[in-house]
Amino acid sequence: MAMAADRSLRVGLGGLGAIGLPLARRLAAGIPGLRLAALSARDLPRAAARLAQLGIAVPVVGPGELAARADIVVEAMPAAVFRAIAEPAIDAGRLFLPLSVGALLDHLDLVERARRSGARIIVPTGALLGLDAVRAAAEGEIRSVRLVTRKPPGGLAGAPYLVERGISLEGLDRPMKVFDGTAREGARGFPANVNVAAALALAGIGPDRTRLEIWADPALERNTHRIELDADSARLTMTIENVPSPENPRTGRLTPLSVIACLRGLVDTLRVGS
Repeated sequence: MAMAADRSLRVGLGGLGAIGLPLARRLAAGIPGLRLAALSARDLPRAAARLAQLGIAVPVVGPGELAARADIVVEAMPAAVFRAIAEPAIDAGRLFLPLSVGALLDHLDLVERARRSGARIIVPTGALLGLDAVRAAAEGEIRSVRLVTRKPPGGLAGAPYLVERGISLEGLDRPMKVFDGTAREGARGFPANVNVAAALALAGIGPDRTRLEIWADPALERNTHRIELDADSARLTMTIENVPSPENPRTGRLTPLSVIACLRGLVDTLRVGS
């Protein structure tokens, strides 16, 4: 048993919110080949107290210290601290799993930095679907990609794009298109909402050619994403309806499960999907 534990990959987790909390619970409960080794959060004393309540005994450290204690660093914190977690992980040659994928678009210099250090950046599928198919199509020619995201108004409230333009969603009684542009523009204007658009762009034809629409729809209870792709190999139309997290309606319940599946894929003997 001790030898198996020694061979387990150590996971450093940044964040204890709607994504980080279920991840911490699942890792602490036990996943063969993986071990929760350290955790970081915006409020370190509060995170330590929360872990103590849950009976999870791991060190709580600053974001920059995760890389020294882990083989895999998972980032699930606000985009403002993205680089504070990413840089040490990449410079140390770790596996880095970012959930703030929109922030990655503004820090793509880290990809070349990872190439030099031997690190790998692995973007989990998150709340989307079909990224395997998009990546496969990108090996040929993709002519166009469009993502249409529809969310309950509460899931979009407070987005910088809306605040800067004085767009209020309060009392909305019909669907309202609040954004139409590129994935890069959308990721900057809605950093807590459209990491899915950034992931789709990185899998396909890039953030400046991937089109994005965002709708606030008061009739919805689930976050809905529709991908429309036209390529020389296939025409794809895919729709997913995600149940919002009870802790944060901007995040789907599927997102932490996707990260767990991604982590399992790093250690499982059998892996399904490209």
